Amino acid sequence: MRRAINLRQIEIFKALIEHGTVSRAADALKISQPAASKLLMNLESDTGLKLFDRHKGRLAPTAQALRLHEEVIRIFMGVSQLENAIDTIRREDQGRLVIGVIPALSGAFIQRTTMSFLKRNPNVYCQIKSPSSQWIAEYVLSRKLDIGLVTARIDNPFIVTEPLLEHPLLCIMPTGHPLARHKVICPDHLNDVPFVSFAPETYTGQKVAGMFERYRIRSNVVLTADANTTVSQFVAGGLGVSLVHPLFIAGMEKQIVTRPFEPEIPLDFLLCIAQDARNTHLVSEFAKETKAVAMRLIDELKGSWS
Repeated sequence: MRRAINLRQIEIFKALIEHGTVSRAADALKISQPAASKLLMNLESDTGLKLFDRHKGRLAPTAQALRLHEEVIRIFMGVSQLENAIDTIRREDQGRLVIGVIPALSGAFIQRTTMSFLKRNPNVYCQIKSPSSQWIAEYVLSRKLDIGLVTARIDNPFIVTEPLLEHPLLCIMPTGHPLARHKVICPDHLNDVPFVSFAPETYTGQKVAGMFERYRIRSNVVLTADANTTVSQFVAGGLGVSLVHPLFIAGMEKQIVTRPFEPEIPLDFLLCIAQDARNTHLVSEFAKETKAVAMRLIDELKGSWS
């Protein structure tokens, strides 16, 4: 009857595969080489597998060993995930906030907001997730998220929403662009001008496409993208101009020029929480900080127009 394998055998086996020799594996585990060799010999005996070929005093892993190593890696990944879960549970005593934010706001804006929030609440553990608007609402409802930032309207009596910031789209352009001489950009200014657009299926893309059609603009779309960072980077690189919500360009203010666009194309975001939300004090604090950071960003942009 074979003995049950033990964790130490698995650890030295993993170390041998990853370090290449018994001596290096022994050093990694801080045990003697004879002890490491004995553990490996017992592992072969206890599993009934041929794990190593012996060649000139060295152990070479067999196909069975490599297959076993794949399973070992999965087990160790599971242990790592368990350790992360334990750490998260431990931190919950300090306060925990799980925040869902649409990908368009998952860059510099949410980073600024969260850093500002943590300065006021240093013992809180934050977790940021970036699914689409529809999933954020569902996760808020199922309490996988404490608070969400979305664009889509939410019609659910169990979710409370409040406006974050309604603001018209701005025209962004590379530094030195000819349109920068205008204080306000109008639809006619965009005729035949190279334009970097959001993908047609995005909320912003649909808003801009509707404006182009309404004012019969001769559009010259040179690139489309579904991520605001991609749009902004191509504009900053000189490919063309675009229309974006001001929160989309957080972190890129010095790389592009912004101008108001008229007639206004309003675009707003919502903060959403469950009616029976946990951590209500932290949720309220985070919502307050989110609005404050958004307003500061808008004020900074307006200051650059004067």
